[in-house]
Amino acid sequence: MSWKQKIDDIRSELRVMNKAIPATTAGFGALSKAVKENGPLSVKDKEFIALGMAIVLRCEPCITLHVEALMKAGATREELGDVLGMAIQMGGGPAMMYAAHALACWDELAALSP
Repeated sequence: MSWKQKIDDIRSELRVMNKAIPATTAGFGALSKAVKENGPLSVKDKEFIALGMAIVLRCEPCITLHVEALMKAGATREELGDVLGMAIQMGGGPAMMYAAHALACWDELAALSP
């Protein structure tokens, strides 16, 4: 399955969950918005932190969504590589495996971009 398809699938699942527990998902959405729109760090910096955490926590759906968000925030592949290195240093072998997923996702999405 492609990374793009994985992103589409998780978005579909999230839409279903939004309908099942709207108050909870709205609350989480409000928290996400507040975190991203406030503070001294840029959205790109915050997405890099989120990606590093997603890799170390081994959350593949999180990885795909944060890689996509980083591309929209203007991140570069070189910056991504730096964050992947830090995540591997902090998370060891399992983080290396998930960092490889993040890089593969980036490369696929970059190839699809106009």
